[in-house]
Amino acid sequence: MTITPQAIPSVLLIEPRKFGDSRGFFSETFREDALEKAGFTARFVQDNHSLSAQADTLRGLHYQRPPHAQDKLIRVVRGAILDVAVDIRAGSPTFGNSVAVRLSAENGHQLLIPKGFAHGFATLEPDTEVLYKVTDYYAPECDAGIAWNDPDLGIDWQLNGEPMLSDKDRVLPAFAALPADLFPFGEF
Repeated sequence: MTITPQAIPSVLLIEPRKFGDSRGFFSETFREDALEKAGFTARFVQDNHSLSAQADTLRGLHYQRPPHAQDKLIRVVRGAILDVAVDIRAGSPTFGNSVAVRLSAENGHQLLIPKGFAHGFATLEPDTEVLYKVTDYYAPECDAGIAWNDPDLGIDWQLNGEPMLSDKDRVLPAFAALPADLFPFGEF
């Protein structure tokens, strides 16, 4: 398993090894000890699974406010996504910057997104299934997000037209509306 810090170093790209033969393949998709060696020691408590039937489905940008902030480990088991993490840690030198990585069933890559980041993805293929682990339980009272298309973020979602969005995601607030002390840098 190879773990590589991204342009924002606390976001980690994880490349599990695949062993293939005439039957198919085998891969260890999660190793707690490998993440600990890379500096990540939180415990995952919930797994989530989503299916997006159409390409250009966009989910995000989402995060959970403290005290139920979540680290996320994202992987794709069918199809492909552009996975995006936006730094929303107040005082961070990369505040407002984003990391975008192509994750697919074919490449088997995963993205570890720590607390203090908004997360979203756009499907690049139809019938895309995404699995992700989180370090805190879903708490509706802490559910929040920012607009996927905020010009201050300038994210290129690699869409082929207008995205399919949930009603919730259509009305998320602008990046500039984030509370200044939501995720103080160094505490998350």
